[in-house]
Amino acid sequence: MPLRLPVTVALAEAATDLPSGPGWAYEPKFDGHRVIVARPAEGRARLQAGRSHRSVTTSFPDLAQAAERLPPGTVLDGEAVIYQEGHVDFTAVQQRALSSPIRARLLASQLPASYAAFDALAVEGEDLRARPYKERRVRLLAVLEPLGPPLQAVPSTTSREEALEWLEALRGQGIEGIVAKRTSGRYPAGRRAWVKVRHTRAQDALAVGFTGSASRPKRAVVDVGGGRLLLSTPLDVALSRLLAQALEVAGDAAGGVEWLRDGTQYQVLRQVMPVEVEVGTTRHRHVTVRRLRPDLG
Repeated sequence: MPLRLPVTVALAEAATDLPSGPGWAYEPKFDGHRVIVARPAEGRARLQAGRSHRSVTTSFPDLAQAAERLPPGTVLDGEAVIYQEGHVDFTAVQQRALSSPIRARLLASQLPASYAAFDALAVEGEDLRARPYKERRVRLLAVLEPLGPPLQAVPSTTSREEALEWLEALRGQGIEGIVAKRTSGRYPAGRRAWVKVRHTRAQDALAVGFTGSASRPKRAVVDVGGGRLLLSTPLDVALSRLLAQALEVAGDAAGGVEWLRDGTQYQVLRQVMPVEVEVGTTRHRHVTVRRLRPDLG
């Protein structure tokens, strides 16, 4: 049976060190927007945001057009990325993801996207998710190598030493970290069977509210785990604009007013938003929002 959207994506467990021993493959983790690219047997190419299952076809019309060259019945997993001055620009790709169709077409000419594919879920109608990674990798390369940019396969190595070199050498190019996968493993849809090592001590959290106005949020109220709410440090200008853009896309996003324990008033988000944060360990615990991750919601 042909693989159809929506697709449940594989997940990765955060770790502090790369796994060692035989049977592992390592890939650089590009700092982009997780996207499933599908070229159906019939109809036009479609793009799905990784974990939210939201359609982002109109957000990346340039990638949708490029995906028309894929063999019918092909489904790929990867990251939509935008390169600026030699490095991956995460803010730029999130602007694309949160744009209206009209603005997205304009941005596509100003900020063209590339697709860093790291898995082949189906090729020419054949569901590959139960096949081992090493076989899926061969099929991925066979599909993409004749096409070239903007659809490209991420590098992969079975050498842990080379992967550690990538972790350091590619840091300045916008590589978020390294993902390790079992070469014999099937595609782990909905499970954290892959291992992810990041450059920093960033962690995933949930933004549940904000201070300031919807058009100019000042700080985020973040659930860092177990229902513990922390008020973030002030959002920088770029993050504030992105949050305002996300609120506009979501429509009536604010759902009333609540108060933190210290009496700080904030507006509640009707739907929580995944974010990446750094939690300080000083005497007065604080949290800094590094980026919004609407693609994870």
